[in-house]
Amino acid sequence: GTVSAQGSSTINEVPIDQIEANPDQPRREFDPVALEELANSIKQLGLVQPITLRQLDESKFQIIAGERRYRASKMAGLTKIPAYIRAANDEQTHVMALIENIQRDDLNAIEIALGYQKAMNDFVLTQEQLSEKVGKKRATIANFLRLLKLPAEIQLGLRDRTVDMGHARAIAGLDDPESQLKVYEQVVKKHLSVRATEELVKKMAVSKNNGTEEGVKYQRFVSEEYDRLKAELSQLFNTKVNLQYNEQGKGKILLAFDSDDDLMRIMSILDKLKVD
Repeated sequence: GTVSAQGSSTINEVPIDQIEANPDQPRREFDPVALEELANSIKQLGLVQPITLRQLDESKFQIIAGERRYRASKMAGLTKIPAYIRAANDEQTHVMALIENIQRDDLNAIEIALGYQKAMNDFVLTQEQLSEKVGKKRATIANFLRLLKLPAEIQLGLRDRTVDMGHARAIAGLDDPESQLKVYEQVVKKHLSVRATEELVKKMAVSKNNGTEEGVKYQRFVSEEYDRLKAELSQLFNTKVNLQYNEQGKGKILLAFDSDDDLMRIMSILDKLKVD
């Protein structure tokens, strides 16, 4: 048969009561109005785009992609639903579901961050490995994961779209929850733009450092350039590398070693780098 991009060439009609949602699905909330609209269109036209399933046993299938379409089809009263069926192992399924879901535009930033976090925990992936699997820059993934360290109130604000990713990224540049919440309250109260939020964060960081910009811990959110450098150094020395820097571009490079032997190994790499 012809091979489809879905990874399975044939479309099967699967009884809807044999299908179960994927517990790893990062999305937590479905917009009821949009769901209703989709259900109405399915009532009239049927389900146009088949969902993708993984066969668990004789009469049980799990959704890899298309939980929204599945829910709407149920609402529309379908008893069978067109589907591509794949035999995929757990990691593949999860990562496929994740990619499928995270590339959708209607997930909020926290749902995306939780999806990344779950994949990393479940499959013991580094940010680097995850970034390869989902085809996103490592810096992007780091930015999302950083949101999960923000106080709960700010995470809820992101979830409910009271503030957006840009605001949260700026706020994450402050290093203590109290300051983060202060800025968040201002943003909400005064409907501040992302730009204005960045300025406010900068001011707070400066005033916390007794009015000097020297040693300001705030970073204009880890720039991708620094991230690239960090990755290259870390590859070169085969160890964890940290860059600390401030707005003026001053900073330091920290190389981690976990034993004397490891330190000697790093020293020998440095020796090789010496130019006559």
